[in-house]
Amino acid sequence: MDIQLKPKPWYIKYRYYIVAGVAFLAFVVYVITLIVGPRQLSIDAEEYKIVEVENGHFMEYVDVEGVTQPILTLQINAMESGFVSRIVAEEGAILNEGDTILVLTNPELLRSIEDERDSWQNSQRNYREQEIEMEQKSITLRQQVLDASHQMASLDKSLKQSREEYRMGIKSKAELEVAEEDYEYQKQKTQLQMQSLRHDSIATRLRREMVAANREAENKKLSRANNRTNGLVVRAPISGQLSYLAVTPGQQVSMGMSIGQIKDLSQYKVHTSLNEYYIDRITAGLPAKISYQDKTFPLSISRVVPEVKERSFDVDLVFSGQKPSNIRLGKSYRVQIELGKPERAIIIPRGDFYQHTGGKWIYRLSSDGKKATKVEIEIGRQNPQHYEIVGGLNEGDRVIVSGYDKFGDVEELVID
Repeated sequence: MDIQLKPKPWYIKYRYYIVAGVAFLAFVVYVITLIVGPRQLSIDAEEYKIVEVENGHFMEYVDVEGVTQPILTLQINAMESGFVSRIVAEEGAILNEGDTILVLTNPELLRSIEDERDSWQNSQRNYREQEIEMEQKSITLRQQVLDASHQMASLDKSLKQSREEYRMGIKSKAELEVAEEDYEYQKQKTQLQMQSLRHDSIATRLRREMVAANREAENKKLSRANNRTNGLVVRAPISGQLSYLAVTPGQQVSMGMSIGQIKDLSQYKVHTSLNEYYIDRITAGLPAKISYQDKTFPLSISRVVPEVKERSFDVDLVFSGQKPSNIRLGKSYRVQIELGKPERAIIIPRGDFYQHTGGKWIYRLSSDGKKATKVEIEIGRQNPQHYEIVGGLNEGDRVIVSGYDKFGDVEELVID
């Protein structure tokens, strides 16, 4: 007798197809999750820098490297042409103002100065002769004035006597009229003579003034000629260090030629270059500082060169207080130039997240610290230590600021 077999359930019959379908569905769900849902990456918290968002003091400043330079560097130029006869000061020597650096010789210049002296002596003799001539003429003029005055006095007495004699009847009226006519004639003649003497006196005085002016001009000319010999001795224009000397004994030097350089070491300046981004904010007088050997030394900007070269511009700073005791030319320091006063702001420390995100977003940790997700942020000002956060984060939030080159573009970090 045959035994009738029960048919197998459908799910047993199609079990392989069901398993394959479920596996395929799971795969589809997984793919959709990867595409739509958040992508995750597990990280070790100890390998990355996690910081807390703070409400602290923020000061905008620029941190750059500056090089110590002398406060003043002067070119030494030859005042006269000539041949280098003797070099007195060597390169690197510390000189006082007026110290001799080198001596030039110029025979042609010395001959021209001797000729100038001879010309001066001749002119002085001529001026002396003119002065003697004018003195003699002045004496003559004074004598003529004296004679004219005496003659007028005599005529006045003679006229008075003639009038008295006429009154007494000694002289006739005709004789009185003749005496009066002679008096009037002599009076007019004397007046003309006095007028001529005044004109001659004025001309003589003007001539004296011209002679005096010419003599003074000749004296100045001789003085300038004599001073040219001083130009053959090249001296230090200021106290300082002779940084270099570009001549050798026997070398011919032309007038105005640069022959050396001297540096004023009484004070130092710090020279630096800044990015053109700051050119509208950097002005003379802004405070700055350097930190060296656990001490801070204040500076202020003394000069800003407005010309931009290779996207940067030059700035000079001077010490406004104590300076480092062992300061040396060419020594480098880190300079912090302040761009404003300290203010309260929401800040986070700098990190490599800015280079990878452009400051547009950052990973913020959840309250339990087990996950970190992307949040959009807005960064305002910045300095070498902090960023100012003006949107997207609050005080007390914790964020990851390093390791962004390893995160790729994941949406969520799982923190172990």
